Order: sequence, then structure tokens, then C-alpha cells
Amino acid sequence: MSRFWALVLSAAAILAVTMGARQCLGLFVSPLNSATGAGIVAVSFALAVGQFVWGAAQPVFGILADRLGSFRVIVLGALMLALGLSITPYMGSGLGLVIALGVLTAAGAGAGSFSILIGAAAQRLPAERRAFASGFINAGGSFGQFVYAPLAQVLISSIGWIGALWTIAATAFLTIPLGLQFRESKSGAAARVAAQGAAIGIREQLRIAFGDRSYLLLHAGFFTCGFHIAFLVTHLPGEVNLCGLPASVSAISLAIIGLSNIVGSIGSGWLGQRERMKMILFWMYASRAAAVALYLVAPKTPLTFYVFAFVLGITWLATVPPTAGLVGKLFGTRHLATLFGLTLLTHQIGGFFGAWLGGIAIATTGNYQWMWYADIALAAAAAVVNLPIRETHPKVATAAA
Repeated sequence: MSRFWALVLSAAAILAVTMGARQCLGLFVSPLNSATGAGIVAVSFALAVGQFVWGAAQPVFGILADRLGSFRVIVLGALMLALGLSITPYMGSGLGLVIALGVLTAAGAGAGSFSILIGAAAQRLPAERRAFASGFINAGGSFGQFVYAPLAQVLISSIGWIGALWTIAATAFLTIPLGLQFRESKSGAAARVAAQGAAIGIREQLRIAFGDRSYLLLHAGFFTCGFHIAFLVTHLPGEVNLCGLPASVSAISLAIIGLSNIVGSIGSGWLGQRERMKMILFWMYASRAAAVALYLVAPKTPLTFYVFAFVLGITWLATVPPTAGLVGKLFGTRHLATLFGLTLLTHQIGGFFGAWLGGIAIATTGNYQWMWYADIALAAAAAVVNLPIRETHPKVATAAA
């Protein structure tokens, strides 16, 4: 039991830092736009590139973690994350912002994110504990958003946006001592791989996975999840401003999303041990479509934003545990970091379009109306595509075992 909690608490804390640092960057869009003069589209594009790179980095770092160990990848990520945030204030062009925020910061955060942490934990835990562990680790990312969003806003107001970025950069180094739980000797790594069965190589595993309709449908649903989250994280402060409300409303809303997703993440991990994970995903995506539709017709008051944030937060990143769980059910844990990392890449391709198109929408139309409509349509489609995924009910699997 102590080993279980040491692993999941360390992983959750690492994710709190890396996700918290990423998810508060929307609060820096306006200061960056004013300081660099690059324009809202250029700043949005840099963050959109970051959405893609964060996803693209995860299968790459997943492969490295399988070969070199998770701890080394976590250390590399901490260095990249700190460097990217630290040099951002010195980037006076769109290209510079892409390098600092879109590449270094995003890749560094990806090295200490879902696929590496959930994959490493799953390889070290018994099958019956993995769903709950994934939910608990995922909740760490939500807690990070809850802490970092208001912290960043306070820092921006008190010491300026540059000092705020440097402070957040310094917190990246906290992941190094936390990652010690995942350090292992070469002999220990070899024994773990042998115990899991290394007969199937990564190329063969990828061929099998991409020939499986269920795996492709997971990718399709996760694309929408990324679109939805990146659009809101990047442009919710802009939406709040359009409604004539103070910046504190956006910071509080992002914090509420993070706090309520702690409940959602742990709840989805718990439900994943009892119900079909594909049905959990169906109801999550369907509820998002309904929540956005209700938001559009509601009066734009602080309370509306807070209720909207709470409802969205329940499912925000709670899609991660059932998605990772389904990948593990379909293909085992040997290459989970890589296979789940690839679904996260698709998630972040959606994130790229969510962040970038949001910037184009506000620059060309002066509002986000068409983005909200697209969000509703994509969320409804994501709910439907999860239904054909093949999955044995947990009760049936338990009885068979």
C-alpha cells in the first residue's frame, strides 16, 4: 500500500506542476500581445504550436522512458520547461514566441505529463489498481490548474508578468526530486520489461493498434477533447473581457475548472473499475455539448462563468483515465506510454486548431460565436464515436478471471 501511494502521489504532484504551468498561460496572452506587439493571432499561434508540440512530445518521450527510464525523461522535461518560460520575456517576435512557448515550454511539460506518468505507474501496479491510479494522477493536473491560475494572476498583478513567468519557471525544478520515485536500476528495468513480456516490438504493436477500429475511434474522440480544452484555456480570458468582466473572473473560472476536475478525475477512475469506460466517455462529451449550449443562452455574469466552469471542470481532463484505461485494456501496458502518447498527440492536434482558430475568430469577427458552435458540434460527435468501441464490461471480465 505504501508503494502504491508513493507512486501515485509523486506522479500527481509532478503533473500538478507541469499542467499548472501550461494551463495558466492564457492569462499571459494579453500581456504578451501588449509587450511584443506581435498581435493576438501570432500569440495564439505560438500557444497553438505548443498544444501540438505537447502532444507530439509525449509518444517520443514515452519511447525514451521505455528505454532510458522515466526519471531521466522527467529531469529533461524540467530543464526544458524552466528554460522555455524563462526566455519568453526576451522573445520580441512571433517566431521567438513559437520557440519559447510553442517548442521548449510545451515539450518540457510533455516530458512530465500523462503518458509518461500514467504509463510508468501502470507498469508498476497491479491491473485492479490502474484505473483508480490513473484517475488520482490525473487529478494532480487539475489541482495544478486550481493552484497556478490564481497564483499567476496574483503574481502578474503584484510583480508583473515577467516576474510571474520566472516564478512559474522556477517551480518546474520541483519535479526532479518528485521523480525519484520512478528511478530504477538497469537490472530492475530489464526485469520489469521481462515480466511484462517483451515479445512484441513497438513497430508490430503500432501496426496492430492502427489496424484496430476501437483505437482509431479513441483518437477521434480525443481530438475533440483537445479542441475544446485548448480553446477555453487560451481564450476564456478573452471571452470574459468581451463580456465586460474583470480579469479576476477568468482566473477564478480556471481555478474552479481545476478544482472540480479533481472530483471528476478521481470519480472517472473509480467508475472505470465498475462501468464500461466507453460509456463514461460518451456521457462526458455529451454533457460538454449541453453545457456550452446552455452557456450561450445564459446571461454573461460572473456567476454564469463560475457555474459554467464547474460543470465543464467535472469532465475537463477526466477523459484521460478512461482513455488511458481503454488503451491498456486493448493492448496491455508494455507500450502504454507510447500508444497513449499517440492518442494525446491527436488530442493536441485538436488543441492546435482550438487555440489557433480561436485567435483567428476574434481577429476577424470580433467574437467567438462560431467557435462555440463548432465546440458543440464536435462534442456531440465525440460522444457518438465512442459507442462502437469494443470493451468488455468490468463485471464480466472479473467473472471470467
